[in-house]
Amino acid sequence: MRMAKVGVLLDREETEKQWKKGENVFDRYLEEILDHVRLPYKKIDSIEELDSFDLMIVACCPNTEAAKTKILDYVENGGTVISYGNLHCLKERLGFSSHSIPAIGYAELSSFLNQSTSLRYLHADPWVYFGDQLEIQQFGALLEGNGDALLQIKYGKGTIERWAVSIPQTIVGLQQGTAPITEDGVPAPDGSANLDEEILKADDGFMLDWDLDRTVTETGMPYFPHPYADLWREALIEHLVKCALDKNLTLPFIDYWPAGVEHVALISHDSDLNVDESAQITLDTLKEEGVQSTWCMIVPGYNPSIYNQIKADGHELALHYNALESDNGIWSESAFHAQLTWLQQTVGIEQVTSNKNHYTRFEGWGEFFTWCEKYGIQADQSRGPSKRGNIGFLFGTCQPYFPIAWADEKNRMYDVLEIGFLTQDLNHNTLADATVIEPFLEGVKRVNGVAHFLFHQIHIYQQPPVREAIIQLIRMARQQGFSFWTSKQINDWERARRQVKIIDVSEENGVVLNENSIDDKLVILMPVSEEGAQTVKRFGLNCKMVSVTNHLLKEA
Repeated sequence: MRMAKVGVLLDREETEKQWKKGENVFDRYLEEILDHVRLPYKKIDSIEELDSFDLMIVACCPNTEAAKTKILDYVENGGTVISYGNLHCLKERLGFSSHSIPAIGYAELSSFLNQSTSLRYLHADPWVYFGDQLEIQQFGALLEGNGDALLQIKYGKGTIERWAVSIPQTIVGLQQGTAPITEDGVPAPDGSANLDEEILKADDGFMLDWDLDRTVTETGMPYFPHPYADLWREALIEHLVKCALDKNLTLPFIDYWPAGVEHVALISHDSDLNVDESAQITLDTLKEEGVQSTWCMIVPGYNPSIYNQIKADGHELALHYNALESDNGIWSESAFHAQLTWLQQTVGIEQVTSNKNHYTRFEGWGEFFTWCEKYGIQADQSRGPSKRGNIGFLFGTCQPYFPIAWADEKNRMYDVLEIGFLTQDLNHNTLADATVIEPFLEGVKRVNGVAHFLFHQIHIYQQPPVREAIIQLIRMARQQGFSFWTSKQINDWERARRQVKIIDVSEENGVVLNENSIDDKLVILMPVSEEGAQTVKRFGLNCKMVSVTNHLLKEA
């Protein structure tokens, strides 16, 4: 099969117009969604470039007669247009009207995609057809009678595939919130998560529902079970590839983890109180279990001999930036830089890769990420739960991802890999118990992300059940095929992976890559129409694995 030519249209003039008005163009996050799976596409900034593509994702286009005509001519001649809650310029011309619904709801996609869970969305604009000339198929549903999830509109020789849900905008909102953090979040009605404590933090901006999106374990531990943002990513990819397969084309992509690595887990520690004995028992426990972890250090730190052991045992030393006023912290660039400089000088490491903010402190939208960029922090772990009752997939994701900026920075991607965590200090006497381990591992395996668990050394030391929990986690995860990586390892792999580009499908039914340094570790997957003895499932798709030879991949 030939490789589909996919374009993503973000019209330059239209996006600039919206940014000047202070409006976000979160459809730009399509770039991050596609880049993460290394799915080949080309970004175009003018509607005049439409004709050379098999599939065109119209993310942002002008509302002009010329644009309408250009898009419809492209479709009429056999092109496929895909849109996520957009194409307003064509609505009336095609004979549709918008169906007014509440902004937030749930979509049922199981009838046509590999999604068994109803997915929470944060914005949708379903269309209703009032004409009688077009052939239209409806797929899925917005629950509560709010319309169809996807319309397939036949037009000439081609099709328009219009989603009611603004999928990129929903993913951004779930992962980063829908507004800068300037006030406390809404607390849990059952008293399990007092977000209204006058401390600004990452979870103040979460966008899930306390009642509709939580469940409990057999011991009554409440948690958020669904990685909604990751499931929306998978729905988008599955649908896009199926559109290519319908045209007898394929869209190869790169698996998340290297060959031989089934799943990835991360254990991080925050050195609160800096008790040397707590560091020692943590080191001993990890050594017994054969695991390397990421140690986030807060001022004033441990005795120098502890750092030597941490490094000798292969653990990562990272920053635990303190901006908590009750612990003498300050939210400022200068404080962040000073604490990073302290760590570099204290532990003798020039390049510190990772950081996690103390108490998940966070303010605004993106200024913190600009500090990380400026001072060389490549990976952040601050987006996670600070309370007993909001653990799990609080931000809808366990994937490592690059966050998007606000409109004032033209919605660029920050060069900081976010690796959020799921929970902290299991079996602590005021936090969740170890019954959440199993559902968290299952949730991560479902989308093949990172199972990131936080354990403070002081609690491993002072509360033996917490030490028992970290041992239980390590052993359960290994039994289920997880490899334990540090934050730096995840960051380095993801960044190396993103340097690899799939150029084309070769005549030998292989894939041509650009020059790269990790050929021997890559798992390349080529979607095919039918299941076979050699196929594997990814995103609900039948895929053949291909192997690397001189940057030419042939079927394994």
